[in-house]
Amino acid sequence: MAARVLPMNEKFKVHGHFNGLKTTLLFALMWAVIMLIWWLTGARSGTFGIYIAIGLITTFLSYWFSDRIAIASMRAQPVSEQQAPELYQIVRELSSRAGKPMPKIYIAPTNSPNAFATGRNERHAAVCCTQGILNMLDAREIRGVLGHELMHVYNHDILTSAVASAMATVITYLGYGLMYFGGGNDSRNRDSGILSLIGVLASSILVPIGASLIQMAISRTREYDADEDGSRLTGDPEALASALAKITSGAEANPMPQTAGTQSAAALMIANPFSVQGFSKLFSTHPPTSDRIARLMQMSQEMRLSQSQQPTQIH
Repeated sequence: MAARVLPMNEKFKVHGHFNGLKTTLLFALMWAVIMLIWWLTGARSGTFGIYIAIGLITTFLSYWFSDRIAIASMRAQPVSEQQAPELYQIVRELSSRAGKPMPKIYIAPTNSPNAFATGRNERHAAVCCTQGILNMLDAREIRGVLGHELMHVYNHDILTSAVASAMATVITYLGYGLMYFGGGNDSRNRDSGILSLIGVLASSILVPIGASLIQMAISRTREYDADEDGSRLTGDPEALASALAKITSGAEANPMPQTAGTQSAAALMIANPFSVQGFSKLFSTHPPTSDRIARLMQMSQEMRLSQSQQPTQIH
């Protein structure tokens, strides 16, 4: 791809994609599912209270300590401007254009190429690149990747993902509770056989799949939005498209080991860090790279067309 950086003489506006409203609706929807399962099966109020506590605690921890958890899980280390001057220059330029504070910068000691951003808001943000991605991509492609990652923070995606993850956990544990403890108060003991069957089905099939699908849909939407917004921030969709192709190929050739730490940070990364084959692709939190690249190339063409139609200014 030929290098082509679009003009950046205008201040970038962060739109946010109504993520506050989306998070509220998501929270309401998933709690409605929980309440529906509880009402249909007559789950014990004491047990149900435990699931509520799990959800609230998980949501709080995931949101408030998201940056520390993700950074620690990847064993990433902070770097100074003297250690990574080019990285600092790119991040400073993009955050300045967005009118946001400079985030902290980390490098993770893994050769698998990837990157992620985290933080509950712009003042508590961090961006992390693996050593592998720094070795693989050129400066233009790194800039495209960092534009994408910064937009996750600016669009407040961390809150949305924290709520989705926590609520999915509550729904899953509710299903487990129904399987092992059944439902019911005394007035519904005659239906214990049916309730037990519902609990088994909900816990082993319907509930985990439903929770995973909700998380997957949210994550994929967030990735598409960050691709688009990040490319507008950098003015260079083709750089991100080129980077995605290299990262996906590199991650397949050199996937990250699936540990508790890498699995917890995987959804934050710009591309799936693990080897995904066959049926498991359907439940990937990341959309297909080919689709993302096609969208970016279409966006680049639209930018070219828009630029060509602008009247020439005579000075």
